[in-house]
Amino acid sequence: MKAYVFPGQGAQFTGMGKELYETSEVAKELFEKANDILGFRITDIMFEGTAEQLKETKVTQPAVFLHSVILAKVLDVKPDMVAGHSLGEFSALVANGTLSFEDGLKLVSQRALAMQKACEITPSTMAAVLNLDDKIVEDICASIDGVVVAANYNCPGQLVISGELKAVEEACVKMKEAGAKRALILPVGGAFHSPMMEPAREELAAAIEATTFNTPSCPVYQNVPASAVSDATEIKKNLIIQLTAPVKWTQSVQQMIADGAQSFTEIGPGKVLVGLVNKINNQVETISA
Repeated sequence: MKAYVFPGQGAQFTGMGKELYETSEVAKELFEKANDILGFRITDIMFEGTAEQLKETKVTQPAVFLHSVILAKVLDVKPDMVAGHSLGEFSALVANGTLSFEDGLKLVSQRALAMQKACEITPSTMAAVLNLDDKIVEDICASIDGVVVAANYNCPGQLVISGELKAVEEACVKMKEAGAKRALILPVGGAFHSPMMEPAREELAAAIEATTFNTPSCPVYQNVPASAVSDATEIKKNLIIQLTAPVKWTQSVQQMIADGAQSFTEIGPGKVLVGLVNKINNQVETISA
């Protein structure tokens, strides 16, 4: 069985999507439609913008989404199962027909703006913790006075924590004392996948509830339950919870393999997810489209 996976924020690079735009009429039409929907020429920033311009949340999230879903359309992918890392879940939901291209882009844009606003309320951040058991990371987070939680279970030995700036800094010190190879503050705008995103979750919930979700052509392995979901109502519920809940990527990939996935194809910018899949299980085939 073929699994298609879609990257999240952080995979962006200057020039992303340019070759697609120049070589495919289908891609060009979709990129121009996206410019109209967003009300600004995101293609100019994607193709020619600086790294700083691409890092703006209102640009980053739609840019990664567009690169992924347009590439999937051009390749005419026929997945048996899909999954996306954080933001990538929206790309996955377009790939399996749950969301239309237009509705997916509108939701991603609203998500980005809502998250940006939430980031501005309280100083917050994320940090990568390497080579420390998940349970130890979770226990240290629980022992800190302040908001800090496990946010991204990326692969065995790589867990990202998220929360209030001081709480994350204090947790990093304790992680190193407990034997972590590294506990590194990440250059992100805020505490994604933590309780700090509650204002964004509430805002996005209204938009998701007002959007039509179709019955998917194949299951999506969502970040929240880390299992196959095909019911549109349940997909909506999990997508709303996702903003304040951890991304269970390790668990999702393990479940996809248990359910018969033999190859994983990453659709979108970068090769981060195929790298993580290989660390989770090096016996499956990985392809970067």
